[in-house]
Amino acid sequence: MLDLKFIKDNLDAVKKNIADRFMKADADQVVALFDRRNALLRDLEEERRKRNDNAAAMKGKVEAEKRTALIEEGKSLKERIAVLEAESSQVEARLDEEARKIPNMAHPEAPVGREDKDNLEVKRSLEPTKFDFEPKDHVQLGQELDIIDFDAATRVSGTKFYYLKNQGVILELALVRYALDILMKKGFTLFTTPDVAKTEVLEGIGFNPRGAESNVYTIEGEGTCLIGTAEITLGGYYSGSILDRAALPLRLAGLSHCFRREAGAAGQFSKGLYRVHQFTKVEMFAYTLPEDSSRMHEELRGIEEEIFAGLGIPFRVVDTCTGDLGAPAYRKWDLEAWMPGRNGGEWGEVTSTSNCTDYQARRLNVKYKDEEGKNRHVHMLNGTAIACSRGLIAVIENFQQKDGSIRMPPALIPYCGFSEIRRK
Repeated sequence: MLDLKFIKDNLDAVKKNIADRFMKADADQVVALFDRRNALLRDLEEERRKRNDNAAAMKGKVEAEKRTALIEEGKSLKERIAVLEAESSQVEARLDEEARKIPNMAHPEAPVGREDKDNLEVKRSLEPTKFDFEPKDHVQLGQELDIIDFDAATRVSGTKFYYLKNQGVILELALVRYALDILMKKGFTLFTTPDVAKTEVLEGIGFNPRGAESNVYTIEGEGTCLIGTAEITLGGYYSGSILDRAALPLRLAGLSHCFRREAGAAGQFSKGLYRVHQFTKVEMFAYTLPEDSSRMHEELRGIEEEIFAGLGIPFRVVDTCTGDLGAPAYRKWDLEAWMPGRNGGEWGEVTSTSNCTDYQARRLNVKYKDEEGKNRHVHMLNGTAIACSRGLIAVIENFQQKDGSIRMPPALIPYCGFSEIRRK
């Protein structure tokens, strides 16, 4: 969340940012609640001081009449303090609820727009793949080669689930190991993370576990949720911690399953593996000093580009528009791979990387000591190394051959142990 004093001191800019992001939040109400909370805290402090003075006076030698007056004053103070504490608690809860709705400030260069069509292309690597035959999509190829089974998964688990089979399993594992090897060489600490996190951690990261539009599977009666990304578990890893300034930046990489309800996804392209309820992902996460977060953001983007360039997959990078930014993100780069089977050939998002500045750290209470010994919030960033479901689409569709087989990108052959997937 944003610093409450920042909201009060920059109210017009905060309100414009909310409008540019096409979100619903009431910054005026947050400021009013902030002022009311502070006034109540001052009143409480004064009444508690009076209570302490009253108690001290009671310990001395006082006349009976004076003692009676002190007793009555003590009772009155106790009642007033109880009323103030109740109102303060209520105002604090409302302030927290309303402040959560206010998104992070967007980078001044982020394009203003409502949806992904308003994103700005800033880089392209390789031109879209061309074929001397009519290319198929990954659904048809996966079924014909017996490496993906959607029908059985629908019977067993429901729509938007899938089985990987045969060489499809090895291909997914190859993508994971390929990405992890790159990250190890760049100094990332590797994790396999829990697939479950506490509700307060999700809320601290910026996910909404409740409501019809929530993308989160909650575990009833447990106060926990299935994670939609290892950003949640990696971001929660140091919650409540004061990090050593000299150790920053910290680079973490987490392998996890990801679970998403995909609520509100109707009308968006979702065929096959592109939008599913469960998938495997390698996620990057970084904790940095505030002055280093922009540089780290470029580093994470560079790693994503290196991964897909190494696979030989055409891609482009877009600067995400304000309306398509998640609430915690200050700036986000999306990497979109060319997908020949998507509506006759389109770009489709395969990774993203976001600089969330101190927005998440403030909720999760992750700090460092500055050079003067004062506690400051770190900046937190995340980025996808490989989301296997969409990585599979890009490989299968771009490397398909006329006879219906799929050749493997050279970078993956050492991990796969085979150079192509053919019909049995």
